[in-house]
Amino acid sequence: MVDSTNTAINRRTFLKATSITGGGLMMTMALPACSTLKNGGVNIDNGKEGWDSNAWVRIDTDNTIHFVLDRTEMGQNTYTGMTSLLAEELEIDPEVVKVEFAGVDSAYLNTIYKLQITGGSTSVASSWQVIRECGAATRMMLIQAAANTWGVKTDQCYAELGHVINKSSGEKIAYGQLATIAATYSIPSDIPLKDKSEFKVIGKYNKRLDAKKKATGTADFGIDTDLPGMLYAVVTRAGRWDSKVKSFDASAAKKVAGVVDVFEINAPAAVGVAVVAKSYWQARKAQQQLTVEWHDSELNNVSDDSIFTQYQTDMAEDSGKNVRDEGDISKALESASSTITAEFKMPFLAHATLEPQNCTAWAKKDGMEIWAPTQGPSMAQVAAAKASRYSLSDIKVNVTFMGGGFGRRINNDFVAEAAAISDKLQKPIKLIWSREEDTKRDFYRPSSYHQLTATLDQQGDITGWQHQMAGSGVFDYFVGEAAPAQYPFAPKFMYGMLESAGKMGEGIIAPADGSIFEGAEALPYEFDNISVDYKKSDSGILVGNWRSVGFSHNGFITETFMDQLADSQKKDPVQFRLDLLKNHPRAANVLKTAAEKANWGSPLPGCTQGVSLHKSFGTWVAEIADVEVNGSSLKVKRVVCVVDCGQVVNPDTVEAQMEGGIIFGLTATLYGKITIVDGEPQQNNFYDYQLLRINESPDIQVHIIDSDEYPTGVGEPGVPPIAAAIANAVTRKTGQRFNSLPLELKS
Repeated sequence: MVDSTNTAINRRTFLKATSITGGGLMMTMALPACSTLKNGGVNIDNGKEGWDSNAWVRIDTDNTIHFVLDRTEMGQNTYTGMTSLLAEELEIDPEVVKVEFAGVDSAYLNTIYKLQITGGSTSVASSWQVIRECGAATRMMLIQAAANTWGVKTDQCYAELGHVINKSSGEKIAYGQLATIAATYSIPSDIPLKDKSEFKVIGKYNKRLDAKKKATGTADFGIDTDLPGMLYAVVTRAGRWDSKVKSFDASAAKKVAGVVDVFEINAPAAVGVAVVAKSYWQARKAQQQLTVEWHDSELNNVSDDSIFTQYQTDMAEDSGKNVRDEGDISKALESASSTITAEFKMPFLAHATLEPQNCTAWAKKDGMEIWAPTQGPSMAQVAAAKASRYSLSDIKVNVTFMGGGFGRRINNDFVAEAAAISDKLQKPIKLIWSREEDTKRDFYRPSSYHQLTATLDQQGDITGWQHQMAGSGVFDYFVGEAAPAQYPFAPKFMYGMLESAGKMGEGIIAPADGSIFEGAEALPYEFDNISVDYKKSDSGILVGNWRSVGFSHNGFITETFMDQLADSQKKDPVQFRLDLLKNHPRAANVLKTAAEKANWGSPLPGCTQGVSLHKSFGTWVAEIADVEVNGSSLKVKRVVCVVDCGQVVNPDTVEAQMEGGIIFGLTATLYGKITIVDGEPQQNNFYDYQLLRINESPDIQVHIIDSDEYPTGVGEPGVPPIAAAIANAVTRKTGQRFNSLPLELKS
């Protein structure tokens, strides 16, 4: 969960200018917990002279304004949102800004995770202050330059649309003409920011800056990368991820036209047999002629049934870590007149990004260059280093647009594979995964097992809430890349030690892994006694961050159980929740607004309504679904969504992300399930891991609460409430309760 209080940068951490080198003034800017970055002054870039105002902004003398976007763009519109923050304070039209993706640099660490990473719906929350201050500081220095040029005081000047204007004479000077003068000034020590009443862009700008590029095919996604002399690679991997190559026969594969080489790769996160050819299709055709024998796996006898048995056994032996303890749940259980219980089994889920995993790598004598659609550039750099002969300082990472991320691209196994292959050949290669490979070798949303108990007194009032759960955590499956990325100065031989230290220090020197319990431990409802326990129980199956991570299953679990409790109290589900939200006015407001907008109690013809409320990544979302049930089938006709995400930067983005999250969650509600048999995932492609079709999409109505609160996430919070809203609607119609997903209606 985002803690927005930790994201603000102290304005006095902007330091004064330090030296003149290379004909330009170098300025330093210190970020929290980061080394001071020298990245300023007048410099030549691609033949153009310009002022690198700070790590994010460059103004060329021809008035071109560059913005270095230090978060990745995977459809969630950080490209526009972050640029809007800069444009607001710099007094420019967002559409004139040339946006470039950041390379790996300590200046660009996500202040919440201390990694250069895009995830957790934190882009705006982690940059709200610093990017605005970059724009404001740059504007102040440009105004000072203009004032000095005219021989007037700064209060006689103002900035507007990329120019500084003299209030008295009306004369104006373009930013580009002032850049080399401003470059000689110190960064201001006090940087006032605009009040909300002064906003011209934030909360008002409603376009996508990348729309034209994507509509015209000029946006460069990872899979579009094309280099001179580039070869294409595919990799044959074991069905069980922990198996290594025992032997392989490439004689037939090497006879296929265009094949350059076939060889084994065996590096961290890169294990299998690579086929390299002059075209992608030639590599795929040759792969079909390849035979590989694999070593035994520790997962041979692992299947869904054994995994859930393990979860239940481990939880029975040891309830694990208590993550919330209020009141005395033991006493409530002992004194309860009766209890209400439920158990839930949640499946593994694939990410199913429309752009499959891919990476282009070019290894040369003096270093390696990577082009990748990655959510974690610094971790991608580590993955490439671990799989090759190169050190971090020898590896340049170019971040591209990406066709969906959803957390999958935090894990950089595809980068490791491309690096290993290019390292061996010392040639540029593009690695592309097939849809089947992407589905079967995913880092899945963890499966999990949950037991919930509510205690009731003699009057039938609810006195306690107990939630116990078991499942794999995702932390162990990316710490091997994350830990070295946090210590880029460490030599490669220390990477294993850093990984071990990260695992042992999880929750102490590294962030606590809340991927199973998040959302459950922050239950907003006011019961006298609440206990939430999490038992870590590793299934052995690869798991990773999935859009809204633990909130995705806990939103379903807690909100369907809340409806069960409302029924036991013979209370309306909305009113039952409101009665327990007296200390959460924002949550209550979101829920009340949703009930009003959806005409709660008056469903669409032929439908029943279900409600769900959940907070994730600092954002409150309530959803009410109108669902039509016919026998064993259902149709979601309408979803009313109300969201409170604090100060809105781009209203259209908020609406789009709620819509996308609902559709993503609806897919999981109706279809999502990865099954494991003898250690191997069984699903292959969209025919057996189905996505929601356009004709199945409901009418989605999004309402945004106007707020002055600190901005919070919008990329994921639309997902957690939807499954419960639909399930609760079906239960109200049929009486059938659901304790797993996808929903399976009894005929």
